[in-house]
Amino acid sequence: MIKLDILSDPICPWCYIGKARLERAMQAEPDHPFTVEWHPFQLNPDMPAGGMDRREYLETKFGGKDNAVRVYGEIAKHAEEEGLDIDFAAIQRTPNTVDAHRLIHWAGIEGKQNAVVDALFKAYFKDGRDIGDHEVLCDVADSAGLDAAVVGKLLKSDSDAQSIRDRDTHSREMGVNSVPTFIVDNKHAVPGAQASELWIKVIRELKEGQATE
Repeated sequence: MIKLDILSDPICPWCYIGKARLERAMQAEPDHPFTVEWHPFQLNPDMPAGGMDRREYLETKFGGKDNAVRVYGEIAKHAEEEGLDIDFAAIQRTPNTVDAHRLIHWAGIEGKQNAVVDALFKAYFKDGRDIGDHEVLCDVADSAGLDAAVVGKLLKSDSDAQSIRDRDTHSREMGVNSVPTFIVDNKHAVPGAQASELWIKVIRELKEGQATE
């Protein structure tokens, strides 16, 4: 198998789209060689612990309401093309994502990372839930087959919080400045929500390479 490391943030719509495109390629090539691991990257490392109002965040980030509407209109179009059900109007707050990243990390220990990542994307983009809220994260954990009571206790502690921040910082120091970023076989970085066709090509080339070894 070939390791595919994915740096992502569960509030990043392009990460949601990029995951859908990658999985479409993996479904088209079911004997793909990838084993996937998700890694933390915060779009907003300086976000207050309680998050902030979504409208205020977007208008500040994009320099006003008109730009925010234009940017997210384009994102919505790409999401719809991938069959993703995103309700941007339902999202009231932009959260700090350290705790969501902690949950993804713990899910990896249990072999349930992909289920948790899917559930976080759904909770945020489809249901408009605040995935910085511990109760919401416990619901996400439960839906993915994790022990919500254990997760709740861990969330009340500082367990792995500094590790998440350190890993985020390390990625930036290595040159990652946007997500999603895919790292193939610890060698090749593939930035952005690449088309399924590109991933199919990558998978076929990797399989051909394995066949000649």
